[in-house]
Amino acid sequence: MALHRKKITKNAFRITKERGLTAARIRVPGGHLKAQHLIAIQEIADTYGNGTIHLTTRQGFEIPGIPFDKIDEINKRLKPLIKDILIEGGVPIEENEQGYPAAGTRNISACIGNNVCPYSNCNTTEVAKNIEKSVYPNDYHVKIAVSGCPNDCIKAHTQDFGVIATVQPLYDASRCFTCGRCVVVCKKKATDALKISKAEIVRDHDKCIGCGECVRVCPSSAWQRDSEKFYRIVIMGRMGKKNPRLAKTFVNWTSEEAAIKIIQNTYQFIDSHIDRRLAKEHVGYIVDRAGYDEFRKYALADVELGPMAVVADDIKWDGYRTRDISDNMRSNTCV
Repeated sequence: MALHRKKITKNAFRITKERGLTAARIRVPGGHLKAQHLIAIQEIADTYGNGTIHLTTRQGFEIPGIPFDKIDEINKRLKPLIKDILIEGGVPIEENEQGYPAAGTRNISACIGNNVCPYSNCNTTEVAKNIEKSVYPNDYHVKIAVSGCPNDCIKAHTQDFGVIATVQPLYDASRCFTCGRCVVVCKKKATDALKISKAEIVRDHDKCIGCGECVRVCPSSAWQRDSEKFYRIVIMGRMGKKNPRLAKTFVNWTSEEAAIKIIQNTYQFIDSHIDRRLAKEHVGYIVDRAGYDEFRKYALADVELGPMAVVADDIKWDGYRTRDISDNMRSNTCV
């Protein structure tokens, strides 16, 4: 059977090690879907696959063991799911009986968010869906995750873009009886941004990471969450063979709209600077080659960051290079 490898993978089917068999990949933006869709996924796995389902690290599904000649049938079976999860969420997919039109930009992952978690500062699923409909479909290799707070349970620091929800805590001294719980929790769990001074709490904004722990532990509601939502954007974290590393802060104290615009602008940066001799190129390596200043010029074009926003003057990523591993290892030969 002749196969068009690029077309198959773009349609969100994986080339596997088993000859004649593929795996269907299913997007779940924000990692949240109606339980009824699990029935459809099970039916596809039992009817066309090997009866198993893999939960991916990006919160989607992979259904393995599918014959290549069943792809068209499966795409039709996926129509209700794609319609409910993507199209009704705002993603424009016209021929939805043809399955997914792109697989380059990975599923937007998210932690469980403030619908459940008391630490979360936003509805992460909604933010993930908003990002999804602003960038998908797209063939460029980009990974994005949304974290509801700086605990970063979703590991946004290992993504090309991590959008981390933060909160500006507002202090009402008239309600405070200086119990000091906020000071203790900030010192133990966060950045030691709070101090007691003259029977009041003083917050150092430069140290504050907007985690909201002070709000959560305050027994008198002296600390309240600002109604305006803020986000910290960390960029160009990655795994991979060459240079695994954590993302670093690009913009702090900005809006969701600004975060989405920055991500959209990055696609223009990729389009202008990608090495087209390669089958694909990870955005982090493009930034490494073109330079931070060039990336920043594209990323911030026509972006309204907001009055509180702070942008990194420069970013030097560290991590390690796998070719240097041997320099840090010791021989197991006894000396």
